[in-house]
Amino acid sequence: MVDYDELLTRYEPVIGLETHVELGTASKMFCGCATTFGAEPNTHTCPVCLGMPGSLPVANAAAVEATIKIGLALGCRIAPWSRFARKNYFYPDIPKGFQTSQYDEPLCVDGHLDVEVDGRTYRVEIERVHLEEDTGKNLHVGGATGRIHGADHSLIDFNRAGIPLVEIVTRPVPGAGVLAPEVARAYVTELREIVQALGVSDVRMEQGSLRCDVNISLNPVGAPEWGTRTETKNVNSLRSVERAVRFEMRRQAAVLDDGARVVQETRHFHEDTGSTSSGRSKEEATDYRYFPEPDLVPLAPDAAWIEELRAQLPELPAARRTRLQGEWGISGTEMTWLANAGALGLVEETVAAGASPAEARKWWLGDLARRANEAGTELGELGVTPAQVAELAGLITAGTINDKLARQVLDGVLAGQGSPAEVVEAQGLAVMGESDELVAAVDAAIAGAPDVVAKVQSGKVQALGALVGAVMKTTRGKADAATVKRMLEERVLSS
Repeated sequence: MVDYDELLTRYEPVIGLETHVELGTASKMFCGCATTFGAEPNTHTCPVCLGMPGSLPVANAAAVEATIKIGLALGCRIAPWSRFARKNYFYPDIPKGFQTSQYDEPLCVDGHLDVEVDGRTYRVEIERVHLEEDTGKNLHVGGATGRIHGADHSLIDFNRAGIPLVEIVTRPVPGAGVLAPEVARAYVTELREIVQALGVSDVRMEQGSLRCDVNISLNPVGAPEWGTRTETKNVNSLRSVERAVRFEMRRQAAVLDDGARVVQETRHFHEDTGSTSSGRSKEEATDYRYFPEPDLVPLAPDAAWIEELRAQLPELPAARRTRLQGEWGISGTEMTWLANAGALGLVEETVAAGASPAEARKWWLGDLARRANEAGTELGELGVTPAQVAELAGLITAGTINDKLARQVLDGVLAGQGSPAEVVEAQGLAVMGESDELVAAVDAAIAGAPDVVAKVQSGKVQALGALVGAVMKTTRGKADAATVKRMLEERVLSS
Protein backbone atom coordinates (compact mmCIF):
# COMPACT_ATOMS: atom_id res chain seq x y z
CA MET A 1 0.00 0.00 0.00
CA VAL A 2 1.30 3.42 -0.98
CA ASP A 3 1.30 6.28 1.51
CA TYR A 4 -1.69 8.50 0.82
CA ASP A 5 0.11 11.83 0.66
CA GLU A 6 2.91 10.32 -1.41
CA LEU A 7 0.61 8.93 -4.11
CA LEU A 8 -0.86 12.39 -4.69
CA THR A 9 2.52 13.62 -5.89
CA ARG A 10 2.24 11.22 -8.86
CA TYR A 11 -1.44 10.48 -9.40
CA GLU A 12 -4.66 12.44 -9.78
CA PRO A 13 -7.84 10.76 -8.47
CA VAL A 14 -11.15 10.84 -10.35
CA ILE A 15 -14.23 9.84 -8.38
CA GLY A 16 -17.78 8.99 -9.39
CA LEU A 17 -20.73 7.85 -7.32
CA GLU A 18 -23.81 5.80 -8.05
CA THR A 19 -26.27 6.15 -5.21
CA HIS A 20 -29.35 3.96 -4.82
CA VAL A 21 -32.33 5.22 -2.82
CA GLU A 22 -35.18 2.92 -1.85
CA LEU A 23 -38.35 4.97 -1.99
CA GLY A 24 -40.75 4.93 0.93
CA THR A 25 -43.85 4.05 -1.05
CA ALA A 26 -46.55 1.87 0.48
CA SER A 27 -46.35 -0.68 -2.34
CA LYS A 28 -43.71 -2.01 -4.70
CA MET A 29 -42.74 -0.55 -8.07
CA PHE A 30 -44.82 -2.76 -10.34
CA CYS A 31 -47.25 -4.57 -8.02
CA GLY A 32 -49.32 -4.03 -4.89
CA CYS A 33 -47.08 -5.89 -2.41
CA ALA A 34 -46.19 -4.07 0.81
CA THR A 35 -42.71 -2.61 1.31
CA THR A 36 -42.51 -2.84 5.12
CA PHE A 37 -38.96 -3.45 6.33
CA GLY A 38 -38.26 -6.42 8.58
CA ALA A 39 -41.23 -8.63 7.66
CA GLU A 40 -40.88 -12.41 7.70
CA PRO A 41 -38.95 -13.56 4.61
CA ASN A 42 -40.92 -14.01 1.41
CA THR A 43 -44.23 -12.83 2.87
CA HIS A 44 -44.46 -9.67 0.69
CA THR A 45 -44.44 -11.34 -2.69
CA CYS A 46 -46.85 -12.02 -5.54
CA PRO A 47 -46.72 -13.40 -9.12
CA VAL A 48 -45.59 -10.02 -10.48
CA CYS A 49 -42.56 -9.41 -8.23
CA LEU A 50 -41.67 -13.11 -8.38
CA GLY A 51 -41.65 -12.99 -12.19
CA MET A 52 -44.29 -15.65 -12.73
CA PRO A 53 -45.26 -16.32 -16.36
CA GLY A 54 -48.25 -14.31 -17.51
CA SER A 55 -48.04 -11.66 -14.78
CA LEU A 56 -48.03 -8.03 -15.95
CA PRO A 57 -46.47 -5.00 -14.21
CA VAL A 58 -48.12 -1.62 -13.61
CA ALA A 59 -45.90 1.37 -12.73
CA ASN A 60 -46.29 2.95 -9.29
CA ALA A 61 -47.36 6.58 -9.79
CA ALA A 62 -46.10 7.64 -6.34
CA ALA A 63 -42.64 6.33 -7.23
CA VAL A 64 -42.61 8.29 -10.47
CA GLU A 65 -43.61 11.44 -8.57
CA ALA A 66 -40.89 10.91 -5.95
CA THR A 67 -38.26 10.44 -8.65
CA ILE A 68 -39.27 13.67 -10.36
CA LYS A 69 -39.00 15.51 -7.03
CA ILE A 70 -35.47 14.18 -6.51
CA GLY A 71 -34.56 15.24 -10.04
CA LEU A 72 -35.97 18.73 -9.52
CA ALA A 73 -34.15 19.13 -6.20
CA LEU A 74 -30.90 18.27 -8.01
CA GLY A 75 -31.54 20.79 -10.77
CA CYS A 76 -32.20 18.12 -13.39
CA ARG A 77 -34.13 18.45 -16.60
CA ILE A 78 -37.19 16.22 -16.48
CA ALA A 79 -37.48 14.29 -19.72
CA PRO A 80 -40.82 14.81 -21.49
CA TRP A 81 -40.67 11.18 -22.61
CA SER A 82 -38.84 8.24 -21.07
CA ARG A 83 -39.32 4.52 -20.84
CA PHE A 84 -38.36 1.42 -18.94
CA ALA A 85 -35.94 -1.20 -20.20
CA ARG A 86 -34.99 -4.74 -19.33
CA LYS A 87 -31.50 -5.11 -17.91
CA ASN A 88 -30.69 -8.77 -18.51
CA TYR A 89 -28.43 -10.61 -16.11
CA PHE A 90 -28.87 -13.64 -13.90
CA TYR A 91 -28.54 -13.32 -10.17
CA PRO A 92 -30.45 -15.65 -7.84
CA ASP A 93 -32.03 -12.65 -6.08
CA ILE A 94 -33.62 -11.41 -9.34
CA PRO A 95 -36.52 -13.83 -9.84
CA LYS A 96 -37.38 -12.61 -13.37
CA GLY A 97 -33.88 -13.08 -14.74
CA PHE A 98 -33.82 -9.37 -15.59
CA GLN A 99 -34.20 -6.08 -13.76
CA THR A 100 -36.75 -3.53 -14.93
CA SER A 101 -34.77 -0.31 -15.07
CA GLN A 102 -34.15 2.63 -17.38
CA TYR A 103 -31.30 2.79 -19.86
CA ASP A 104 -30.89 5.30 -22.67
CA GLU A 105 -34.05 7.28 -21.87
CA PRO A 106 -34.01 8.08 -18.13
CA LEU A 107 -36.55 10.25 -16.35
CA CYS A 108 -34.16 12.98 -15.10
CA VAL A 109 -30.89 14.20 -16.63
CA ASP A 110 -28.21 16.91 -16.38
CA GLY A 111 -28.33 18.09 -12.78
CA HIS A 112 -25.74 19.05 -10.20
CA LEU A 113 -25.09 19.23 -6.49
CA ASP A 114 -22.66 21.66 -4.87
CA VAL A 115 -20.82 20.54 -1.72
CA GLU A 116 -18.41 22.46 0.47
CA VAL A 117 -15.24 20.89 1.85
CA ASP A 118 -12.57 22.86 3.71
CA GLY A 119 -14.06 26.16 2.60
CA ARG A 120 -14.06 25.27 -1.09
CA THR A 121 -17.15 24.48 -3.16
CA TYR A 122 -17.06 21.44 -5.43
CA ARG A 123 -19.71 21.00 -8.11
CA VAL A 124 -20.68 17.37 -8.62
CA GLU A 125 -22.51 17.01 -11.92
CA ILE A 126 -25.43 14.59 -12.06
CA GLU A 127 -25.63 12.61 -15.26
CA ARG A 128 -28.98 10.92 -14.64
CA VAL A 129 -31.62 10.05 -12.08
CA HIS A 130 -33.57 6.99 -13.13
CA LEU A 131 -36.17 4.68 -11.67
CA GLU A 132 -35.90 0.92 -11.34
CA GLU A 133 -36.78 -1.96 -9.02
CA ASP A 134 -34.66 -3.36 -6.22
CA THR A 135 -33.43 -6.94 -6.05
CA GLY A 136 -34.09 -9.51 -3.35
CA LYS A 137 -31.60 -10.23 -0.60
CA ASN A 138 -29.17 -13.15 -0.37
CA LEU A 139 -28.22 -14.59 3.00
CA HIS A 140 -25.12 -16.76 2.95
CA VAL A 141 -25.10 -19.14 5.91
CA GLY A 142 -22.20 -20.93 7.56
CA GLY A 143 -19.25 -18.79 6.51
CA ALA A 144 -17.19 -16.44 8.62
CA THR A 145 -17.71 -13.33 6.49
CA GLY A 146 -21.37 -13.47 5.48
CA ARG A 147 -20.33 -13.75 1.84
CA ILE A 148 -20.85 -16.69 -0.48
CA HIS A 149 -17.25 -17.86 -0.28
CA GLY A 150 -17.00 -20.38 2.53
CA ALA A 151 -20.77 -20.50 3.19
CA ASP A 152 -22.55 -23.84 3.65
CA HIS A 153 -25.67 -22.72 1.83
CA SER A 154 -27.56 -19.60 0.78
CA LEU A 155 -31.12 -18.38 1.40
CA ILE A 156 -33.06 -15.77 -0.57
CA ASP A 157 -35.62 -13.30 0.73
CA PHE A 158 -37.70 -11.79 -2.09
CA ASN A 159 -39.49 -9.22 0.10
CA ARG A 160 -37.18 -6.50 -1.19
CA ALA A 161 -37.47 -7.58 -4.83
CA GLY A 162 -39.52 -5.00 -6.70
CA ILE A 163 -39.29 -2.13 -4.18
CA PRO A 164 -38.97 1.21 -6.06
CA LEU A 165 -35.32 2.17 -6.35
CA VAL A 166 -33.95 5.48 -7.63
CA GLU A 167 -30.40 5.49 -8.96
CA ILE A 168 -28.53 8.80 -8.98
CA VAL A 169 -25.42 8.69 -11.16
CA THR A 170 -22.77 11.40 -11.16
CA ARG A 171 -20.42 12.27 -13.94
CA PRO A 172 -16.71 11.77 -13.17
CA VAL A 173 -15.45 14.30 -10.62
CA PRO A 174 -11.80 15.25 -11.23
CA GLY A 175 -9.86 17.92 -9.39
CA ALA A 176 -10.64 16.94 -5.79
CA GLY A 177 -7.05 15.86 -5.21
CA VAL A 178 -6.16 15.19 -1.58
CA LEU A 179 -9.79 15.86 -0.56
CA ALA A 180 -11.32 13.25 -2.89
CA PRO A 181 -12.45 10.98 0.01
CA GLU A 182 -13.97 13.95 1.86
CA VAL A 183 -15.70 15.25 -1.29
CA ALA A 184 -17.25 11.83 -1.88
CA ARG A 185 -18.53 11.69 1.69
CA ALA A 186 -19.81 15.28 1.56
CA TYR A 187 -21.73 14.53 -1.64
CA VAL A 188 -23.48 11.45 -0.23
CA THR A 189 -24.19 13.33 3.02
CA GLU A 190 -25.79 16.25 1.19
CA LEU A 191 -27.72 13.93 -1.12
CA ARG A 192 -29.09 12.01 1.86
CA GLU A 193 -30.22 15.24 3.50
CA ILE A 194 -31.98 16.36 0.31
CA VAL A 195 -33.84 13.07 -0.07
CA GLN A 196 -34.75 13.17 3.62
CA ALA A 197 -36.05 16.73 3.27
CA LEU A 198 -38.21 15.64 0.33
CA GLY A 199 -39.79 12.95 2.51
CA VAL A 200 -39.56 10.26 -0.19
CA SER A 201 -37.29 7.83 1.70
CA ASP A 202 -36.04 7.23 5.22
CA VAL A 203 -32.50 6.95 3.70
CA ARG A 204 -31.35 4.61 6.48
CA MET A 205 -28.02 3.29 5.28
CA GLU A 206 -27.91 0.59 7.95
CA GLN A 207 -31.15 -0.87 6.53
CA GLY A 208 -30.04 -0.57 2.92
CA SER A 209 -32.51 2.13 1.90
CA LEU A 210 -29.52 4.23 0.84
CA ARG A 211 -26.57 2.45 -0.75
CA CYS A 212 -23.61 3.84 -2.60
CA ASP A 213 -21.34 2.40 -5.29
CA VAL A 214 -17.99 4.20 -5.26
CA ASN A 215 -16.05 4.53 -8.52
CA ILE A 216 -12.40 5.55 -8.37
CA SER A 217 -9.56 5.75 -10.85
CA LEU A 218 -6.05 7.20 -10.82
CA ASN A 219 -4.16 8.76 -13.68
CA PRO A 220 -0.60 10.07 -13.72
CA VAL A 221 -0.48 13.79 -13.02
CA GLY A 222 -0.76 15.66 -16.31
CA ALA A 223 -1.85 12.60 -18.33
CA PRO A 224 -4.52 13.37 -20.97
CA GLU A 225 -6.63 10.27 -20.25
CA TRP A 226 -8.16 8.96 -17.06
CA GLY A 227 -7.15 5.63 -15.63
CA THR A 228 -9.15 2.41 -15.37
CA ARG A 229 -11.82 2.61 -12.71
CA THR A 230 -13.04 0.16 -10.11
CA GLU A 231 -16.50 0.15 -8.56
CA THR A 232 -16.81 -0.65 -4.86
CA LYS A 233 -20.37 -1.89 -4.40
CA ASN A 234 -23.01 -1.23 -1.76
CA VAL A 235 -21.03 0.89 0.69
CA ASN A 236 -23.49 1.44 3.51
CA SER A 237 -22.24 4.26 5.72
CA LEU A 238 -20.93 7.78 5.18
CA ARG A 239 -17.70 6.97 6.95
CA SER A 240 -17.23 3.93 4.74
CA VAL A 241 -17.66 6.00 1.57
CA GLU A 242 -14.66 8.07 2.63
CA ARG A 243 -12.66 5.03 3.67
CA ALA A 244 -13.41 3.15 0.44
CA VAL A 245 -12.12 6.03 -1.71
CA ARG A 246 -8.97 6.39 0.37
CA PHE A 247 -8.20 2.66 0.35
CA GLU A 248 -8.77 2.26 -3.40
CA MET A 249 -6.52 5.22 -4.13
CA ARG A 250 -3.70 3.64 -2.12
CA ARG A 251 -4.27 0.18 -3.58
CA GLN A 252 -4.42 1.36 -7.18
CA ALA A 253 -1.30 3.46 -6.70
CA ALA A 254 0.56 0.34 -5.52
CA VAL A 255 -0.63 -1.58 -8.59
CA LEU A 256 0.47 1.17 -10.96
CA ASP A 257 3.81 1.64 -9.19
CA ASP A 258 4.51 -2.05 -9.78
CA GLY A 259 4.02 -1.57 -13.51
CA ALA A 260 0.78 -3.59 -13.54
CA ARG A 261 -2.62 -2.39 -14.73
CA VAL A 262 -5.74 -1.76 -12.70
CA VAL A 263 -8.48 -4.24 -13.59
CA GLN A 264 -11.94 -2.85 -14.27
CA GLU A 265 -14.05 -4.73 -11.78
CA THR A 266 -16.51 -4.49 -8.93
CA ARG A 267 -15.09 -4.75 -5.44
CA HIS A 268 -16.45 -5.44 -1.96
CA PHE A 269 -15.82 -3.12 0.98
CA HIS A 270 -15.00 -4.67 4.36
CA GLU A 271 -16.17 -2.59 7.32
CA ASP A 272 -13.88 -4.27 9.83
CA THR A 273 -10.63 -3.57 7.98
CA GLY A 274 -11.58 -0.62 5.76
CA SER A 275 -10.25 -2.56 2.77
CA THR A 276 -11.74 -3.76 -0.52
CA SER A 277 -11.50 -7.12 -2.26
CA SER A 278 -12.14 -8.21 -5.83
CA GLY A 279 -15.69 -9.08 -6.81
CA ARG A 280 -16.27 -9.69 -10.51
CA SER A 281 -15.18 -8.19 -13.79
CA LYS A 282 -17.23 -5.10 -14.56
CA GLU A 283 -19.75 -5.52 -17.33
CA GLU A 284 -20.35 -2.87 -19.95
CA ALA A 285 -23.85 -1.75 -20.92
CA THR A 286 -23.80 -4.03 -23.99
CA ASP A 287 -23.29 -7.07 -21.75
CA TYR A 288 -26.68 -6.46 -20.15
CA ARG A 289 -28.47 -6.64 -23.53
CA TYR A 290 -30.80 -3.76 -22.70
CA PHE A 291 -34.02 -3.55 -24.67
CA PRO A 292 -37.28 -1.60 -24.12
CA GLU A 293 -39.67 -3.17 -21.64
CA PRO A 294 -42.60 -4.38 -23.78
CA ASP A 295 -45.07 -4.68 -20.88
CA LEU A 296 -44.88 -1.04 -19.72
CA VAL A 297 -45.98 2.11 -21.50
CA PRO A 298 -43.49 5.03 -21.72
CA LEU A 299 -43.52 7.78 -19.08
CA ALA A 300 -44.56 11.20 -20.39
CA PRO A 301 -45.02 13.53 -17.39
CA ASP A 302 -47.16 16.57 -18.15
CA ALA A 303 -45.24 19.87 -17.99
CA ALA A 304 -47.91 21.44 -15.76
CA TRP A 305 -47.64 18.52 -13.33
CA ILE A 306 -43.86 18.92 -13.19
CA GLU A 307 -44.23 22.61 -12.30
CA GLU A 308 -46.79 21.70 -9.66
CA LEU A 309 -44.27 19.29 -8.11
CA ARG A 310 -41.56 21.95 -8.31
CA ALA A 311 -43.78 24.32 -6.33
CA GLN A 312 -44.23 21.64 -3.66
CA LEU A 313 -40.52 21.23 -2.98
CA PRO A 314 -39.60 22.01 0.64
CA GLU A 315 -36.76 24.26 1.72
CA LEU A 316 -33.65 22.34 0.71
CA PRO A 317 -30.78 21.72 3.15
CA ALA A 318 -28.35 24.29 1.73
CA ALA A 319 -30.96 27.07 1.84
CA ARG A 320 -32.01 25.99 5.33
CA ARG A 321 -28.42 26.15 6.61
CA THR A 322 -27.97 29.63 5.15
CA ARG A 323 -31.18 30.83 6.80
CA LEU A 324 -30.37 29.32 10.20
CA GLN A 325 -26.81 30.61 10.12
CA GLY A 326 -28.18 34.14 9.75
CA GLU A 327 -30.88 33.68 12.38
CA TRP A 328 -28.47 32.22 14.93
CA GLY A 329 -25.58 34.56 14.16
CA ILE A 330 -22.99 31.83 13.81
CA SER A 331 -20.09 31.37 11.41
CA GLY A 332 -19.96 29.06 8.44
CA THR A 333 -17.47 26.89 10.31
CA GLU A 334 -19.86 26.48 13.24
CA MET A 335 -22.65 25.55 10.85
CA THR A 336 -20.39 22.94 9.26
CA TRP A 337 -19.67 21.49 12.70
CA LEU A 338 -23.40 21.19 13.38
CA ALA A 339 -24.09 19.55 10.03
CA ASN A 340 -21.17 17.13 10.29
CA ALA A 341 -22.23 16.09 13.78
CA GLY A 342 -25.78 15.38 12.63
CA ALA A 343 -26.96 17.95 15.16
CA LEU A 344 -28.50 20.63 12.96
CA GLY A 345 -32.08 19.39 13.12
CA LEU A 346 -31.79 18.65 16.84
CA VAL A 347 -30.50 22.14 17.57
CA GLU A 348 -33.24 23.67 15.43
CA GLU A 349 -35.93 21.73 17.34
CA THR A 350 -34.34 22.66 20.66
CA VAL A 351 -34.40 26.35 19.76
CA ALA A 352 -38.03 25.98 18.63
CA ALA A 353 -38.78 24.49 22.08
CA GLY A 354 -37.50 27.63 23.80
CA ALA A 355 -33.72 27.34 24.25
CA SER A 356 -31.31 29.94 22.94
CA PRO A 357 -29.22 28.89 19.91
CA ALA A 358 -26.06 29.12 22.03
CA GLU A 359 -27.46 26.85 24.77
CA ALA A 360 -28.81 24.35 22.25
CA ARG A 361 -25.46 24.14 20.43
CA LYS A 362 -23.56 23.85 23.72
CA TRP A 363 -25.48 20.78 24.83
CA TRP A 364 -25.77 18.93 21.52
CA LEU A 365 -22.17 19.53 20.44
CA GLY A 366 -20.74 19.14 23.93
CA ASP A 367 -21.94 16.73 26.58
CA LEU A 368 -24.49 14.95 24.39
CA ALA A 369 -22.05 14.49 21.50
CA ARG A 370 -19.53 12.99 23.94
CA ARG A 371 -22.14 10.58 25.29
CA ALA A 372 -23.21 9.54 21.79
CA ASN A 373 -19.61 8.93 20.81
CA GLU A 374 -18.99 6.81 23.92
CA ALA A 375 -22.14 4.81 23.26
CA GLY A 376 -21.34 4.39 19.56
CA THR A 377 -24.72 5.76 18.54
CA GLU A 378 -26.22 8.68 16.66
CA LEU A 379 -27.14 11.86 18.55
CA GLY A 380 -30.81 11.47 17.72
CA GLU A 381 -30.89 7.97 19.21
CA LEU A 382 -29.51 8.90 22.65
CA GLY A 383 -32.87 8.90 24.39
CA VAL A 384 -33.19 12.61 25.11
CA THR A 385 -35.47 14.85 23.08
CA PRO A 386 -34.90 18.43 21.91
CA ALA A 387 -37.80 19.50 24.16
CA GLN A 388 -36.05 17.97 27.17
CA VAL A 389 -32.77 19.69 26.31
CA ALA A 390 -34.64 22.98 26.04
CA GLU A 391 -36.25 22.32 29.44
CA LEU A 392 -32.82 21.59 30.90
CA ALA A 393 -31.45 24.86 29.52
CA GLY A 394 -34.46 26.68 30.94
CA LEU A 395 -33.80 25.30 34.42
CA ILE A 396 -30.23 26.61 34.23
CA THR A 397 -31.35 30.04 33.03
CA ALA A 398 -33.90 30.24 35.85
CA GLY A 399 -31.18 29.45 38.39
CA THR A 400 -32.91 26.23 39.48
CA ILE A 401 -29.80 24.20 38.66
CA ASN A 402 -26.27 24.92 37.51
CA ASP A 403 -24.19 23.28 34.78
CA LYS A 404 -22.75 20.64 37.10
CA LEU A 405 -26.15 19.67 38.43
CA ALA A 406 -27.53 19.74 34.89
CA ARG A 407 -25.24 16.85 33.97
CA GLN A 408 -26.65 14.82 36.85
CA VAL A 409 -30.16 15.71 35.69
CA LEU A 410 -29.23 14.56 32.19
CA ASP A 411 -28.08 11.22 33.62
CA GLY A 412 -31.53 10.79 35.11
CA VAL A 413 -33.33 11.72 31.90
CA LEU A 414 -31.24 9.26 29.89
CA ALA A 415 -31.95 6.59 32.50
CA GLY A 416 -35.67 7.05 31.90
CA GLN A 417 -36.43 8.74 35.20
CA GLY A 418 -38.64 11.41 33.65
CA SER A 419 -38.34 14.98 32.43
CA PRO A 420 -35.56 17.28 33.69
CA ALA A 421 -37.93 18.97 36.16
CA GLU A 422 -39.11 15.57 37.46
CA VAL A 423 -35.51 14.39 37.94
CA VAL A 424 -34.62 17.60 39.80
CA GLU A 425 -37.61 17.12 42.10
CA ALA A 426 -37.05 13.39 42.66
CA GLN A 427 -33.32 13.68 43.40
CA GLY A 428 -33.37 17.03 45.18
CA LEU A 429 -30.92 18.55 42.73
CA ALA A 430 -32.10 22.17 42.87
CA VAL A 431 -29.48 24.82 43.54
CA MET A 432 -29.16 25.67 47.23
CA GLY A 433 -30.32 29.18 47.98
CA GLU A 434 -28.92 31.49 50.70
CA SER A 435 -30.18 29.15 53.40
CA ASP A 436 -28.91 28.36 56.89
CA GLU A 437 -27.18 25.30 55.42
CA LEU A 438 -25.28 27.43 52.89
CA VAL A 439 -24.38 30.06 55.49
CA ALA A 440 -22.97 27.27 57.68
CA ALA A 441 -20.92 25.90 54.78
CA VAL A 442 -19.49 29.35 53.98
CA ASP A 443 -18.60 29.99 57.61
CA ALA A 444 -16.96 26.55 57.86
CA ALA A 445 -14.84 27.21 54.77
CA ILE A 446 -13.63 30.52 56.23
CA ALA A 447 -12.87 29.00 59.62
CA GLY A 448 -11.02 26.07 58.07
CA ALA A 449 -8.62 28.10 55.92
CA PRO A 450 -7.25 31.09 57.87
CA ASP A 451 -4.16 31.24 55.64
CA VAL A 452 -6.34 31.64 52.52
CA VAL A 453 -8.42 34.30 54.29
CA ALA A 454 -5.22 36.19 55.12
CA LYS A 455 -4.09 36.10 51.48
CA VAL A 456 -7.43 37.44 50.29
CA GLN A 457 -7.38 40.22 52.88
CA SER A 458 -3.82 41.14 51.87
CA GLY A 459 -4.99 41.82 48.32
CA LYS A 460 -4.71 38.41 46.65
CA VAL A 461 -8.42 38.28 45.82
CA GLN A 462 -7.95 35.41 43.35
CA ALA A 463 -7.23 33.16 46.33
CA LEU A 464 -10.95 33.40 47.08
CA GLY A 465 -11.41 30.61 44.51
CA ALA A 466 -10.09 28.06 46.99
CA LEU A 467 -12.81 29.02 49.46
CA VAL A 468 -15.49 28.85 46.76
CA GLY A 469 -14.26 25.37 45.86
CA ALA A 470 -14.45 24.25 49.46
CA VAL A 471 -18.06 25.41 49.77
CA MET A 472 -19.03 23.73 46.50
CA LYS A 473 -17.46 20.49 47.69
CA THR A 474 -19.30 20.66 51.01
CA THR A 475 -22.64 21.28 49.27
CA ARG A 476 -21.93 18.60 46.60
CA GLY A 477 -22.18 21.21 43.87
CA LYS A 478 -25.69 22.31 44.79
CA ALA A 479 -24.72 25.85 45.76
CA ASP A 480 -24.70 28.64 43.21
CA ALA A 481 -21.04 29.62 42.70
CA ALA A 482 -21.84 33.29 42.15
CA THR A 483 -23.89 33.42 45.35
CA VAL A 484 -21.12 31.64 47.28
CA LYS A 485 -18.50 34.08 46.00
CA ARG A 486 -20.64 37.08 46.98
CA MET A 487 -21.22 35.68 50.48
CA LEU A 488 -17.48 35.00 50.95
CA GLU A 489 -16.54 38.49 49.76
CA GLU A 490 -19.01 40.04 52.21
CA ARG A 491 -17.55 38.07 55.11
CA VAL A 492 -13.81 38.00 54.27
CA LEU A 493 -13.24 41.42 52.70
CA SER A 494 -15.42 43.36 55.09
CA SER A 495 -13.88 41.91 58.23
